[in-house]
Amino acid sequence: MKRQLIVISIILLFLFPFAGHAGAPLDTVQANVNKVLDVLRDPALTAESAKEAKKARLRPIYDAMFDQVELSRRTLAMNWNKLNIAQRQEFVQLFRQVLEKAYADEILAYTNEKIVYEDEKKLSENQSEVSTRVLTASKGIPIAYRMILKDGVWKVYDVVVENVSLVQNYRTQFNDILVKDTPEQLLEILRKKVKGQEA
Repeated sequence: MKRQLIVISIILLFLFPFAGHAGAPLDTVQANVNKVLDVLRDPALTAESAKEAKKARLRPIYDAMFDQVELSRRTLAMNWNKLNIAQRQEFVQLFRQVLEKAYADEILAYTNEKIVYEDEKKLSENQSEVSTRVLTASKGIPIAYRMILKDGVWKVYDVVVENVSLVQNYRTQFNDILVKDTPEQLLEILRKKVKGQEA
């Protein structure tokens, strides 16, 4: 009887290898990207006047897909420790808005390109990288999502587009600022960017 239970348990593990948590990283990326595509392809949101409505629909998908604190912490790297708790919380919110302003128009310009989900590579016990490719009329654009597992949920903490890391790109920019300025001055720069003012 005990042997039968062990065999059944092993079979169940193979049949349902991700039961009990959010699922494989690749499946998680695909599910979230498909939600984004559903919004971008919605015929009720094709007018130019619907741009803000599209952004509003996309924000909760972004929240579900990205670990904003992990993204922010890795972007600041050792500089994260220079910020107090209140500054960290504000940085996370401002950085999210900066990213939206920087990339929203590119995302909204999607015109039904095909997305191929290529593979999933384990980086550590709780980190993976999912490789995808966006096929345009002229070329394939590689996009990799680096993910971390927390509390049974896989979330993105970095995106690498054509070998350029989002985290590394902003880390360089923020590090250059914090070499000469204080964390409060960095936050003020981000506040101005969010408001559309020159920093």
